[in-house]
Amino acid sequence: MQAFDYLSVLLSIVLGLGITQLLSAFARWLELRREIKPYAPSALWAGFLLLVHVQTWWAMFALRGVRDWNFLEFTVVLLQPILLFLLASLALPGPQSTERDMRAHFFAHRLWFFWIFLAVLVVSLSKDLVIAGVLPTPLNLAFHGALFACGVTALSSRGPLVQLASATSALALMVLYIGVLFANLG
Repeated sequence: MQAFDYLSVLLSIVLGLGITQLLSAFARWLELRREIKPYAPSALWAGFLLLVHVQTWWAMFALRGVRDWNFLEFTVVLLQPILLFLLASLALPGPQSTERDMRAHFFAHRLWFFWIFLAVLVVSLSKDLVIAGVLPTPLNLAFHGALFACGVTALSSRGPLVQLASATSALALMVLYIGVLFANLG
């Protein structure tokens, strides 16, 4: 067994927990659809996060070539799924929540959500620095920068149109990011 085969188990579990959190919240929304007051930015960010969880798992395959791991490298890699799980828990009211207004839920957690979102982007960039000693490619950096701008914009404003534009832009950027940089495994 290679080191990454062993380490990837924990990464997969944490990513799976985040996906479970999101899917459970979507299922709750579907089940209580007549009672829950939807809010488009919440739904868009939740969809974005589901996509990011899957993309993160997909991109982790590239780390299989790393032969010598140390605890710092693994911790930085593991930190991204951990932060994504925390975002997933804030994106939508969970299965045990009594909250029925997604807008109220969104604004109750908005600051934590977007600070953690920005931290995810920093950690994502840090992985390449810690493991390989280099920054990601310029195109990858540009996507991270654009997503960072979406996060800062959403963090800075309570305006509904700004929130909708930020969420829509982030989701579109993520789809483009995957299409351009991660369409193929490896």
